[in-house]
Amino acid sequence: MADESGQERSQQATPRRKQQAREKGQVPHSRELNTMFMLLSAGAAGMMFGEQTISQLADLLRHNFSLSREMIFNPRVLPGAVADALITMLWILTPFLLVMIAAAVAGQLAIGGVTFSTQALGFKLDRLDPVKGMQRVFSAQGFVELFKALIKFTLVGSVGVLVLYSHLGEYFSLADEPVNTGIQHTGNLLLWGFIAIAAALILIAAVDVPFQLWSYNRQLKMTTQEQRDEAKDTEGNPEIRSRVKKMQRELAQRRMMAEVPKADVIVTNPEHYSVALRYDQKKMGAPIVVAKGTDLIAMQIRTIAREHQVPILESPLLARALHHTTDLNREIPAGLYLAVAKVLAYVFQLKRQPYWQRKTGLRLDDLPIPDDMQFDS
Repeated sequence: MADESGQERSQQATPRRKQQAREKGQVPHSRELNTMFMLLSAGAAGMMFGEQTISQLADLLRHNFSLSREMIFNPRVLPGAVADALITMLWILTPFLLVMIAAAVAGQLAIGGVTFSTQALGFKLDRLDPVKGMQRVFSAQGFVELFKALIKFTLVGSVGVLVLYSHLGEYFSLADEPVNTGIQHTGNLLLWGFIAIAAALILIAAVDVPFQLWSYNRQLKMTTQEQRDEAKDTEGNPEIRSRVKKMQRELAQRRMMAEVPKADVIVTNPEHYSVALRYDQKKMGAPIVVAKGTDLIAMQIRTIAREHQVPILESPLLARALHHTTDLNREIPAGLYLAVAKVLAYVFQLKRQPYWQRKTGLRLDDLPIPDDMQFDS
């Protein structure tokens, strides 16, 4: 199967392709399944409501065929009586109609779901094209429908013949029964025969439903180029996406840099890594990383820290451990609690001295860093 460009439709339909098909009213649909549901439901409704419905309709007919003199000679009375009779008849048939509506909805829900599309209601001139109409008739789908019709005719006819043959004696004996009994017996025979014939459609629906699903998925298959075009339409031009991501990175970096002045200490490598830590005993369970980066970003973090008199402390092992194990705005791992506690204690003690701002080259060695959190680079 190939499209007009000659490319093979070998790719499965994407969710967007399926959604667009639903918007156009294209959903999996099995007429055989709907027919089976409708006929079996009609038979079940006949068994449940048939006797009561026939009795009520007979009473309605008996009442309305008993015409009074006033109804015959007064033309104003007859329309009202006819309207009342129609409303009463509709009320009597309501249970049967509700069962049929439910069956119609269930038949559609069972395979493709209920959908409403204004596009499907639109007028399309190509539907009136006789050439395309003949192409549809003599297409593979048309021959499949013809084959199904022949199978259905053969199966239903065979079941009908078997039902007639199996009750042949009862049919011949109906003439010897009293009128009321014979009518009731005839109704029962017809009802069970109807149900048996409708049940034969289960076999056809069991074959048609998988075929319709396969045919629907086959029609929606896409070429590789169609998938690429869809991805391009959905996600946008690659250059635009790249520009948007760059802008997002820049905005995130600006937000991160705005947090550097609020940090309590900057732990450095001393040049390749910079990690800004903040800790509030009243609000935080553990120190958090408010900024981090390498190379140029690390240098920018240190520059902002110097401008706002944030202590910068050299500890290569701790800086690499914090950078590799902790995300932005996240608490440090438990394995680094002791090391960071020593750093913060040193910094807080240093800040109590009035001349700490003049101190440079702050450094702490031999901090307790777990083996699994030590990184060479």
